[in-house]
Amino acid sequence: MDSAAPPSQASGSNAARAVIMAVLIVVFAGYLFLWIMMPTNPYRLTWLPDLRKETATTYFGTNQGATYLVLTFPMLFIAALGCVYLHLGKKSREIHTERSKGEHKLATWKRPLIVKGLGIVSRIELAFFLMFIALLVWNLANYLSISFAKITPMSAAKSGEKVWEAKLESAGLRLGLVGNIALSFLFFPVTRGSSVLPLFGLTSEASVKYHIWLGHIVMTFFTTHGICYIIYWAATHELSEMLKWEKTGVSNVAGELSLLAGLGLWATTFPGIRRKVFELFFYTHHLYILFMLFFVLHVGISYSCIMLPGFFLFMIDRYLRFLQSRRGVRLVSARILPCQTVELNFSKSKGLSYSPTSIMFMNVRNISKLQWHPFTISSSSKLESDKLGVIIKVEGKWSDQLYQMLSSPSSIDRLDVSIEGPYGPASTDFLRHDLLVMVSGGSGITPFISIIRELVYTSEILKCRTPEILLISAFKNSADLTMLDLILPISGSPSKFSNLSLQVEAYVTRENEPTTQENKGIRTLWFKPNPCDAPITPILGQNGWLWLGAIISSSFVIYLIFIGILTRYYIFPIDHNSNKIYSSSSRAVLHILFICIGIVIASTAAFLWNKKRNSKENTQIQNMEGATPVASPNSLYYNADRELESLPQQSISQCINVHYGERPDIKRLLFDRKESSVGVLVCGPKKMRHEVAKICSSGLADNLHFESISFSW
Repeated sequence: MDSAAPPSQASGSNAARAVIMAVLIVVFAGYLFLWIMMPTNPYRLTWLPDLRKETATTYFGTNQGATYLVLTFPMLFIAALGCVYLHLGKKSREIHTERSKGEHKLATWKRPLIVKGLGIVSRIELAFFLMFIALLVWNLANYLSISFAKITPMSAAKSGEKVWEAKLESAGLRLGLVGNIALSFLFFPVTRGSSVLPLFGLTSEASVKYHIWLGHIVMTFFTTHGICYIIYWAATHELSEMLKWEKTGVSNVAGELSLLAGLGLWATTFPGIRRKVFELFFYTHHLYILFMLFFVLHVGISYSCIMLPGFFLFMIDRYLRFLQSRRGVRLVSARILPCQTVELNFSKSKGLSYSPTSIMFMNVRNISKLQWHPFTISSSSKLESDKLGVIIKVEGKWSDQLYQMLSSPSSIDRLDVSIEGPYGPASTDFLRHDLLVMVSGGSGITPFISIIRELVYTSEILKCRTPEILLISAFKNSADLTMLDLILPISGSPSKFSNLSLQVEAYVTRENEPTTQENKGIRTLWFKPNPCDAPITPILGQNGWLWLGAIISSSFVIYLIFIGILTRYYIFPIDHNSNKIYSSSSRAVLHILFICIGIVIASTAAFLWNKKRNSKENTQIQNMEGATPVASPNSLYYNADRELESLPQQSISQCINVHYGERPDIKRLLFDRKESSVGVLVCGPKKMRHEVAKICSSGLADNLHFESISFSW
């Protein structure tokens, strides 16, 4: 149970957070200002040369130090200091029941828009997207303007080219430079444990759409960049340039290999392919490793450091996920529904907390050792302090195999499961509304179950005011109604709901009346404990944000120390005391190697330290579970064991109205609500999401506030 911090401590933390945020805003504004100035003559001809003179050392060379200082260090500084900001926020978190003063002013900007090609976006998101496009256009226009001004018939004739050929070659180069701007931001949205995204109020799941937008932009610029050079070489009869791998400078072969890997990855990202052949998309997406490797070999490490911060943070996150996924987790039970849906309940440490609507990635080695699938967490870390649950509905081969494995008469007594996560918002603010309207279709009810359970805890345990809840759920068949039985957990929920106002309007669209053949009860399957499995624990412990900040800082320092020593005592003597020039590719490979070494050393040390501290709590949890009577999995059916859930389920059933043979009139249901603040959430098919977004963006009802929750991209 999270307790609020004392007033003095909370005010001190808030003051410190305000100072830190001010510093972060100043640094980020300066970072963006550099991107704006980069293509201009003052930056290229004055600022950058002077900066290189001031930072030139025998440890990092002539150009490397300047790039570290102005383009690599600021974002890593923001990420590390942001960890401190988030840690202080976690310590001083309190329950807020009043709406923020600035909310009304931002209400118009938060209203959703449906933009073709972008999906549902808020006005704020659209404004930032247009500003980013303006940044790219500004850079490209300035680069082309300055370079084209130098191309004249006379200058082209001296180099044996035509004017259009010289301009084509120059345009190809500048397209690559602008593409690198988008690449610099590409990996921030998919860094799941990011400390940067929460600073902007974002989660990795909701930011996947930004990654998709940036990915299309990156590949468009880089593909055009490559085509321009191929046409240029063909026009000037220099196609042999495609086979050159220069010892210094740009390597053409590496660039072509990078582009081919990127095209292979890009081809499978379009919705038609990604949704129909997910496995192909999943496996080909790992081509990003070759894409980034050959990109660094193509342009050299000095220029690659421009995009290094985002990829560096992604690599740290990816390695931490690898460490977390090495050990199996303790699967306690499964609730099997007749609608081809299963709820898996895992053991977790009480120190692991997460917000409603969080997700986690799961791998079941019994099905596939390589496939990882994301699932929304249905449990509440406050209501169920020692359990974590996810709901999985059959929607593909992988989920069908899992369901068949658990629902067969000869069900196995153990699943070999690994997880990554949980990941989710740092906090949620649903309490600021008078009414929460949740609109779901099919399995889209899952995130709303986690919200309802959280509000059950807030209203019944903490005795705090909570908004009224209206859950509007559309199902295809009456068998799917059993998903409503998962609103409450197997155990841990109070027997009565005197403070929570919940109303469920369920719609069965393909049946005109209840059917009896599918009215089977929920079957509960209990798994035998295994000593090799462990409860789910926070990978970096209770002070995870501070540990992450330490990892970011120390891993980069380790990298700088190693590369500084290597450059000073090995590369520098070769470049300056002999007729040889050290290979750019070899230099880039060494930088990549030492980046990986720094990340592995810092992350492994932090992981092992926290694993040792968590081991005592894990042992206590396993001893308690071992004392729990566990019968044969095949005999534990619904109501055959642990009937403590019956009373709460009776309370829930009184709140449910079922409508057969019709679809919900969402517009009427929303406009009929007269509360001053109505939070509207939607999760389900694309058509449903767009319908709700249009209603909330119409402006016909000022009390509707669309709460953006992204689970489909």
